[in-house]
Amino acid sequence: MKSETLLSERLRSHRLTAPARTVTDAAGHMLAVQSQDFTAGRWALGVRTRGEPGLRAVDRAFDRGDLVRAWTMRGTLHTVAARDLGWILEVTAGRQRQQAASRHRDLGIDDEMVAATVRTLTPALRGGGLTRPEVFALLEGIGIDPTGQRGIHLLFTLTIDGLICQGPVVARDGVAREQRFVLVDEHIREHAHPDDPLAELFVRYISGHGPAGVADFAWWSGLTLGVSREAAARAAGRVVEVESGLFASLDRPRRSAHAPAVHALGAFDEYYISYADRTAVCAPEHLATIGPGKNGMVRPILVAQGRVIGCWTHASASLGTPPELFDGGVDGAAVSVALGRFRSFLES
Repeated sequence: MKSETLLSERLRSHRLTAPARTVTDAAGHMLAVQSQDFTAGRWALGVRTRGEPGLRAVDRAFDRGDLVRAWTMRGTLHTVAARDLGWILEVTAGRQRQQAASRHRDLGIDDEMVAATVRTLTPALRGGGLTRPEVFALLEGIGIDPTGQRGIHLLFTLTIDGLICQGPVVARDGVAREQRFVLVDEHIREHAHPDDPLAELFVRYISGHGPAGVADFAWWSGLTLGVSREAAARAAGRVVEVESGLFASLDRPRRSAHAPAVHALGAFDEYYISYADRTAVCAPEHLATIGPGKNGMVRPILVAQGRVIGCWTHASASLGTPPELFDGGVDGAAVSVALGRFRSFLES
């Protein structure tokens, strides 16, 4: 596939040139949006939705229970449409347990500690949930030290076990950055359950990220390459192989006639992070600048015609500081408009 065609199709599947009707629709289309940076995860939905909804619109979707945040794959927080959480974890939880087992042994997390946490948190979370500090205070009250990531890993375990998720946003002046942990059976009203969850995961990944291959899906999902090949085989007929090893959706969203020339995408954005090989969208010499680096961080990026043309930061955009561009042949006015969209998102 020609590079220009690949990039054009990815921009469309990512809803960057074919925005969704609502932020919940955008989340459902993307299936899982990386969101350990909560502001970036919310912006990832805003930038993929018609009418440029503001931060408060995304937060209201969390408050209503339409969206939740959870450790859905690779031990990483993602935002998902609430109805999809259960079946996604049905596919990915086992692999995540395997990957976390050694760390849990180091932290002294065993079945007894998990059971004690469940007994304490289940009644306490009813009726609206608790913040992370409130949860950790309860753990300390039963003799569990939440420091050193022990508390986080216990929350992770209860999440992939299907007991809890992160829901309503805790209101504060400025940009809210905290959510309440809530019980899934109390907070999520509707649960989807596809006939073949493994095949569904592959189909939905391709719908939101294609054209892409099995190796890309394996990286994104955290599943083994063997299981990922099985997923692709079971999805046969529901995706189209546009060239050898490269799959696209049978049903692609309609492009907007008013798509911006430049997109300012947040930290860890799916357009960059969710592939085994990122050189299709970013020149190899710039990969180290963006990340992931040794600290695991992935910087916000500027994208023009599907290619990464520079980096920026959430804070500098708010202050109007110029971004870091990789070459001089960039439309500065279009970049300014893209960064302005982010500022408007935070303010509305």
